[in-house]
Amino acid sequence: MLALLFALIASQAAHAEDWPQFRGPGGQGHSSGQGVPLEWSESRNVVWKTPVPGLGWSSPVVAGGRVWLTTATEDPRQQDRISLRVLAFDAETGREIVNVEVFRIRGPLLNPKNSHASPTPIVENGGENDAEGGRVYVHFGMNGTAALTTSGEIVWKTRLPYASQHGSGGSPALYGDLLIVSCDGFDAAYVVALDKRTGKTRWRTFRRRPFSQAYTTPLAIRVGDRDQIVSIGAFRTTAYDPGTGKEIWRVSYPVGEEDGFSNVPQPVYGHGLVFIATGFQVPVLIAVRVGGEGIDGKEMNGEGDLTHTGIAWTLRRGVPYTSSPLLVGDELYIVSDIGVATALDARTGTVHWQQRLGGNFSASPVYADGRIYFQNESGVTTVIAPGKEFRKLATNMLDGWTFASMAVSNGAIYMRSDSSLYRIEGP
Repeated sequence: MLALLFALIASQAAHAEDWPQFRGPGGQGHSSGQGVPLEWSESRNVVWKTPVPGLGWSSPVVAGGRVWLTTATEDPRQQDRISLRVLAFDAETGREIVNVEVFRIRGPLLNPKNSHASPTPIVENGGENDAEGGRVYVHFGMNGTAALTTSGEIVWKTRLPYASQHGSGGSPALYGDLLIVSCDGFDAAYVVALDKRTGKTRWRTFRRRPFSQAYTTPLAIRVGDRDQIVSIGAFRTTAYDPGTGKEIWRVSYPVGEEDGFSNVPQPVYGHGLVFIATGFQVPVLIAVRVGGEGIDGKEMNGEGDLTHTGIAWTLRRGVPYTSSPLLVGDELYIVSDIGVATALDARTGTVHWQQRLGGNFSASPVYADGRIYFQNESGVTTVIAPGKEFRKLATNMLDGWTFASMAVSNGAIYMRSDSSLYRIEGP
């Protein structure tokens, strides 16, 4: 009886995992929950579907029994006025709980594939009791960054000065008491750490020249006994000391002078390697050794310029412009914007298989309950088994366009389309 009780508690703990930021608890697209649905449609395994006002491609995040999104709505009286808003829905019922304007801006969006609300929020201590410090952090690129209570009250607002031609894309990251944001415009490029309690700048480190636009999300990693913030920028990736903003290492991309900008995918980390997709015009996937033995046989100290000593391998076929890589065990999985999925040996770059999934892809894949979920832009999700051979388990379809990445929490999948938010759960 006692063993059964412990098993039940463990099962409940696994199901109760929140998804508080872009790509989940560790920022690498993994859920430890179980009982995640394999199959669904508009008429099957949809617990609820609720309309979402406006347009935004921020991914849903789940914490404290609420699902959070950002969106942008037009003023019907002044259509050049855009309201940038934060929304929260009850995770059990889909009922809207919070709908608050954070910023108001002018002007149309220049890139038709983007939105005014593409960066994903972060929820910290997502309970309903704000006295316990529950906060929601939202970023709208150059249009503003803010912190709110979980009841929707604005705590602070700030605007980070830089100009982006195609709108915003990269989400912020939390590290301790810092909110870290990559700001990559055509006029200025830097990484900034804001005090999460006040919004004041704690440090700001400018990119090395030349720089250009990028739309990436930083990733906190630990190498040996040292924490690092890895931020992909145009033409090079840099790791920073999270406390000071001092550069630890950098790597330039093995592409032409006009390549390697407008970067979107978030990096992933494992086996002592940071995996980076280098962006437009010619995307290359590189694995950078930041610790252990380098390609020259010497011990890597993970400092300085690693361009010639730290690149373990490269891949030039089927590399995504938009979707982030996914590391599962010893294999790395990617899907290109035109729908070609690839599985590689993470340590060597050896390709195990490539398979065309169909459709175009912007969302990043997710690993949950022993399966990998690839979601294309047309509402179709292909589910596969991880491994060295391609094995498709299911194909599922919902209505609408799906550019946002899915969230997984409490055994359920939360998906956002261009008009709706879904909770999908097995029987």
